[in-house]
Amino acid sequence: MKIRAAVLRRFNKPLEMEESEISPLKEGEILIEIGAAGVCGSDVHMWRGKDPRLSLPLILGHEGIGIIADIKGKKEDILGEGLRIGDLITWDRGVTCGNCYFCTVKKEPSLCLFRQVYGITRNGCYRSHLTLSAPTKVLKIKTQIEPAVLVSASCSGATAAHAVELCRIKEADTVLIQGPGPLGLFSLAFALEQGASKVFVSGTGADKKRLLLAREFGATEIINVEDKSSKEIGEFIKEETNGLGVDTVIDTTGSPQALENGLRLTAAGGTYALPGIATPVGKIPISFYEDVSRKNVRIQGVWVSDTSHFYQAVKIILKNKYPFAKMITHTLPLAEATKALELIEDRQAIKAILIP
Repeated sequence: MKIRAAVLRRFNKPLEMEESEISPLKEGEILIEIGAAGVCGSDVHMWRGKDPRLSLPLILGHEGIGIIADIKGKKEDILGEGLRIGDLITWDRGVTCGNCYFCTVKKEPSLCLFRQVYGITRNGCYRSHLTLSAPTKVLKIKTQIEPAVLVSASCSGATAAHAVELCRIKEADTVLIQGPGPLGLFSLAFALEQGASKVFVSGTGADKKRLLLAREFGATEIINVEDKSSKEIGEFIKEETNGLGVDTVIDTTGSPQALENGLRLTAAGGTYALPGIATPVGKIPISFYEDVSRKNVRIQGVWVSDTSHFYQAVKIILKNKYPFAKMITHTLPLAEATKALELIEDRQAIKAILIP
């Protein structure tokens, strides 16, 4: 049986459509007929050669969902549900070893020394079929839902769940989310689920559609940072928080300017989380005395996620409480994978989906 794939062979060049034979399954492996593959902002960074983890050639795509086409041996999902040919499943993009120091002692599998990732360190979902290795954590989907809506759960959804967990948001806390892309929208939903009393979402003029969608998700207020000066934004936040600043800032942008401005808006005793930095961004100057030490602010790194966060992301989508389906603005055939990357890079798409 032959599969089709969009292959990244050279950075900054169009992906190449290729065919290859499927290798026979080994014990515990699952062959997936891909139903939908998500195109993530991180894919653009990889396409442009900005992610040091990559080696070429590579099939991108760390977000996917599909139907089991074949299976070798008896398999169960993370809830103990038996898996069969024809089941709709999605999976955790990261495959961890379960034996290293971070998996066993620190209990932080997201930091696993031997973590492999579909579409980053191994071939991913920009293809018609994908073989999942035996250790891959999968989840059977029994709820009636458009499958494409779930693809973001394995990346932006899971990372947002991890970020909100690390921020320890409490009932009635105030939150600012910088960046209204999929990661920011998931962070907004999770912050509201934690009981945040006010959640502000900021973005640029290019984010107009994303900011409007953030309002539909339940944002207290949306802020176009190009319409107001940093001073005006600071005054607005202080007015809305009794002069204290926000308890938590979640920066999904990876922008040095966002970091500088966001730290100033963080309340004393608050948390500034950074799930948005996924590739090297260089050194960023910080006024540590004024913005960190004097305010006892905690700067919290957020690196990827683990299976518990992936599960939380799937569940929040399945609650049907937030308009996650509206994040999908473009659906393209697999042969147009390069165009999908361009749409994400140019910020024309909130979420682009490839349908093999």
